[in-house]
Amino acid sequence: MIQAQHFALDYKRKDRMKVIRTVLEWVVLLALFILFIKTVFTINRYKEPDKICWSNSQGFIAISYFGVSRSGDSKLISQRLLDRHLKALHDQGYVTISQQDIIDFYSKGKMLPEKALFLAFEDGRNDSALFAQPLLEKYNYKATILSYAINIGNGRNKFLQPRDMLSLMKSGYWELGSNGYRLAYINIFDKEGNFIGTKDESELQDKRNIGYYNHYLMDFIRDENMIPVEDAIEMEARISGDYKAMRNVYMGSLGFVPQVYMIMHANAMYEGMNPLVERANDKYIKQLFKIHFAREGNAYNDKDSSLYNLTRLQAESYWYTNHLLMKIQKDTGKKMEFVTGDAKRALHWELLSGAAEFIDNKIILTSPPAQSGRLYLKNSDNYGDITLTAKLAGNVVGKQAIYLRYDRKKQSYIRVLLEDNKIKVEQKKAEQSPELLAEQRLDEVKWEAEDYKANKATMYTKRVFDGNVAEEGYPTNIKNVRKLEITLEGDRLSLYVDLKPIINNQIIDTSIHRGGIELEAAFSPPKNKDYEIDNIYDGVFEDVRITTVTQGKGNKTILFSNTINVLQAVVKKAEDMFNSMIDWMIDVY
Repeated sequence: MIQAQHFALDYKRKDRMKVIRTVLEWVVLLALFILFIKTVFTINRYKEPDKICWSNSQGFIAISYFGVSRSGDSKLISQRLLDRHLKALHDQGYVTISQQDIIDFYSKGKMLPEKALFLAFEDGRNDSALFAQPLLEKYNYKATILSYAINIGNGRNKFLQPRDMLSLMKSGYWELGSNGYRLAYINIFDKEGNFIGTKDESELQDKRNIGYYNHYLMDFIRDENMIPVEDAIEMEARISGDYKAMRNVYMGSLGFVPQVYMIMHANAMYEGMNPLVERANDKYIKQLFKIHFAREGNAYNDKDSSLYNLTRLQAESYWYTNHLLMKIQKDTGKKMEFVTGDAKRALHWELLSGAAEFIDNKIILTSPPAQSGRLYLKNSDNYGDITLTAKLAGNVVGKQAIYLRYDRKKQSYIRVLLEDNKIKVEQKKAEQSPELLAEQRLDEVKWEAEDYKANKATMYTKRVFDGNVAEEGYPTNIKNVRKLEITLEGDRLSLYVDLKPIINNQIIDTSIHRGGIELEAAFSPPKNKDYEIDNIYDGVFEDVRITTVTQGKGNKTILFSNTINVLQAVVKKAEDMFNSMIDWMIDVY
């Protein structure tokens, strides 16, 4: 009888959970339906800017995003973060320009707005249009959405189809562009130097073991000794086949070929690639397109650039707003106004270098290019015996540090540094070099195959045969959170990371007895010098809390706290779950 009652209760519980799950799914589907209707059948229309007052004859910046989702991930920027990016650009006077504006600028000498921005979203994803559309309306921005022709009519629902594309164009907020016919890889080797050959994107989902590859249009197809297996005529026929297939798809489905092309991969055309392969690409590009973004990594195009060799900046999904602004400042040489976020929280800190943004319980410290960002806690000069807890939540590849008892006159301090998944503890006495007290590699950070953004596509070099094809360490886009607890009491130092002791009651020099708190963020130089990586870094310090050290059961005095209350934390968790569910529903349906 008791077992029957338990069974009945368990059945009712499961049935209740099923009802709740079904209701939640319907709520999410309804929200998605409303967003879709608003996007595809938008009532708002783009308002053309007054071009008479345009007076810029120097150039423009171009920024592209891989894609947009509700919550964001290692590749797709979240809608909320994209909003912050676009708001910062809008607030500083950036005006979006159209494809025709670029053509007229170079071919007719027409002017651009003082701060001109060409905005693009690559890969032709439904969610990019869905979540970017309200932001384009909000800031009256125009953008180009690019697609791979092979995804048109292939039954993959996550990609825009011709009817969707034409509807987007009618609103005035969107123009169309192309990334090419397909994404495919040739001349692939794994990290051990084993030859894999040629694979389509769908066949190469896990790129973690890939040591070298190239894109389909970028080279001759070669064998395991990197000797071409096709002659020049066969190579050109293969490449022309892709361009012709692309043209046929666009003409058949849209009635035209988009004007803008962003070749995959960038930075090979006109940069020393095989001249026969380059000539074949150049021929068909100029036949089909009016604008070609051949390069990536620099946002700025000046008046002397070519319509067929433009450059754009692919903004990463993990870049906080000041990271984007710092990169634009670097590329253009023009000073940007960095965002602060919560001004009240910012008042507690003195910015020494870089830029700092305060969002809820986060302090985002962005470094200048190839330098350190530094932030000093005001009125902390005489902190002695304290406990500091914080979560370091920046990307694994990079440097995040906390300075304690920092005497700025004597330049003495205790430093706890998290760098590339290693924790280091140092002390520095006045007029002496830093002394390492402890160093330990932390537990490995788990990451998935889809998180990996392969960056080894290049022209062949002998290093493939030398076995030097692996890039050690973590991909630069992998995030992680480490919880630190640091206690300084007299001449003793203790450090716990993720509740595990790193050092316990370590003796430190008695001359380092009082001083302030400083935060630091800096990029980590690449292990493999063959690949240039972004040299701006966002250190993320969450829930920073500093208290006095007390004996026995005495109450601690809170000296500083950057935490949020329980209700705020619950609300944020609920928002994150809802956003993740929306992204899941888009992928599934």
